[in-house]
Amino acid sequence: MDHGARLRLASSFGAAAAGYAEHRPDYSPAAVRWALAPAPGPRVLDLGAGTGKLTGTLAALGADVIAVEPDPAMLAELRRALPAVRAVAGSAEAIPLPDACVDAVLAGNALHWFDMAVAGPEIARVLAPGGTLADLWNVVDDRIGWVAGLQRVGGSAAIGPRDTFSGWRSATAGLHRPGSGLTARSGSAEQAEFPHGQRRTAGSLVATLATRAGVLVMPEQERAATLSRIHAFLVGRPETADGEFVLPLLTGVLRVRLRCP
Repeated sequence: MDHGARLRLASSFGAAAAGYAEHRPDYSPAAVRWALAPAPGPRVLDLGAGTGKLTGTLAALGADVIAVEPDPAMLAELRRALPAVRAVAGSAEAIPLPDACVDAVLAGNALHWFDMAVAGPEIARVLAPGGTLADLWNVVDDRIGWVAGLQRVGGSAAIGPRDTFSGWRSATAGLHRPGSGLTARSGSAEQAEFPHGQRRTAGSLVATLATRAGVLVMPEQERAATLSRIHAFLVGRPETADGEFVLPLLTGVLRVRLRCP
């Protein structure tokens, strides 16, 4: 993806910040614990924190967390939801924190938006020696028939390869390869998945998918047609037609530890 396209997609969320805060899922606590282990201390930076979905899980687990988010509307939702958490404006490419001040940097559904040639050295700068960088994604479990059908109906704008169990490993494995700015100081990246889920209705799942970047940047008529097609699919399936159901998710984690100098 070229820089302009990535910037357009990455900057699309602010217009839907309230919907993002209401409808996006949190993260599996087991996945977050694995992401942090064996971090040498509790100081954690949630980078590209959005409306605080990962921040809230970190705070609930007892981490001393600081959230950094570039979009003013997303940051406002985070501060509203988590007023006790320190949340500041900033980006992965210009982190407003001193050197070696955190034990771990986590990013929830955000690392693919970073310019890692610039962000990699910034992340390495704020991490204490031996610290951990972990990237988390909530992905749908497309091994389940109706979920695979939903992906086909919604298309890649609503559920891309990185957003599915079958695709996320290959789609994210190269994020810490040479050129990321971390390679010289980092160990081998590790990947793991943890079961998760979100209670939804047909209407609220459509609202969730409406907050995807690929959907947000669609022309209005195309977006309406896409969401209408998804809703028709959901109300036509026995698993999702009536009342609440659990959307089967996994939280995938890509973790790398920075070696001590």
